[in-house]
Amino acid sequence: MRKALFPWLSNGFVALSAEAQVGGTAGEQARDVFDRFALELHSEGLSLADTVRTRLWASDRESRDGCSRERVAALAGDARSASSSYIAPAHFESSASVAVDLLAIRPQGAGATKVVKEYEPPIAPLRHLTSGSFVFLSGVTSEVGTLADQVADILPRIEGSLVDAGASWAQAVHVSFHLHMSCKVADLRALFQDAVSARVPSVEYAFVEGYSLPGKLIEIEVTANKG
Repeated sequence: MRKALFPWLSNGFVALSAEAQVGGTAGEQARDVFDRFALELHSEGLSLADTVRTRLWASDRESRDGCSRERVAALAGDARSASSSYIAPAHFESSASVAVDLLAIRPQGAGATKVVKEYEPPIAPLRHLTSGSFVFLSGVTSEVGTLADQVADILPRIEGSLVDAGASWAQAVHVSFHLHMSCKVADLRALFQDAVSARVPSVEYAFVEGYSLPGKLIEIEVTANKG
């Protein structure tokens, strides 16, 4: 397991990353990871209820689906958080089929209480989560056409979620692009810059082999800060 403690815009965060123990089903592997995360957070005076974002990695679609179901169970209720999931065999250093990244925030007073906004009707990923001045959006995808078509479909929906949370693209502090390996970062960058005039101070690009459904070419995660 890897752990990092760091400040970000006057808040304290704990980032955990782990591959599952080898053996068992994908759901059992995911449960093992979340159990270990719960113990590690407890050692920092936190709990799974302080989770604000998780990212699942799977070696194949069956493992992604099993891990996703276990995440819904492990992070129910107060632990509900922004989420994303990827099929990326190259991510793994072992023969495990599941890995998880988790980000938890150290609450700072009553204003930092997590507030979750669901899609209507609710689906597995939530729409956005606020904690204090931070806004965390679940990864957003599309199944329409080409990469350009999907970016054109995704970005207005992200903007709508930011506005719904009382934020805007101008307040985005980090954007993660998880791009299908058949696509090019240069094309994605041009599409994003043409559509969003705001300068995002931190941008992350990664290649993956798949998502929750075939045909998707990009998943975009956004974090904003209203402070």
